[in-house]
Amino acid sequence: MVGTASVPQPIVTDEWVPASWAEYMTLLESVVPQDARCYFDAGWMRVEMSPLGALHGRENSIISTLVVLYATLKGLRMVELTNTTFRKTGLQDAQPDIAFYVGQGFDLPPRDNRPIDVLTHGAPQLVIEIASTTLNDDLGKKRLLYERLGSAEYWVVDVQAAQVIAFEIADRRSGQVDESRVLPGLAMTTLEMALERSQHEDDATITRWLLELFGHDTQGG
Repeated sequence: MVGTASVPQPIVTDEWVPASWAEYMTLLESVVPQDARCYFDAGWMRVEMSPLGALHGRENSIISTLVVLYATLKGLRMVELTNTTFRKTGLQDAQPDIAFYVGQGFDLPPRDNRPIDVLTHGAPQLVIEIASTTLNDDLGKKRLLYERLGSAEYWVVDVQAAQVIAFEIADRRSGQVDESRVLPGLAMTTLEMALERSQHEDDATITRWLLELFGHDTQGG
């Protein structure tokens, strides 16, 4: 008779399922593929295995370039992290598409491949999810996750609609905003114009347009 205790059980993917922190960590260490994206919040876990195609990757790059360029020209201090795990042990675990530490109040992240301990290093001020197949979840459960993680601002990029939905977070509650508070003066309409341009322009052309736009704003301000 063959025992079943050692037979790996199929992983439920792309939906939230109840799990303890210990169960979540066991899955991460033994079952979940390394290319999966994993989330945990208050007794619930989610493993995402949906393939990330060209649309997701392209819009990720456009948004990343825009944010870094804006911060550079505005003289802001910034560190960008892509597909990085941010962890509050026992409470939350998140892997946003892009995350930014912004301002003077953070230390450079550790130079290793362990998850960033949010209790030690703080949560990134800005987190961004590129929603190609996960829009409802990004606007729902993940929004609550980032509220509890401690970030100051959360953007959801709806790549199908070329729309950016931004939330300011304070006191573990969030509300929609049309202009970034973390990157003062940056309107969501600017990001949406860049996404629309990406449908018919190459990245270098878009970057030159952004340089002209942000450079004009800097001179005018």
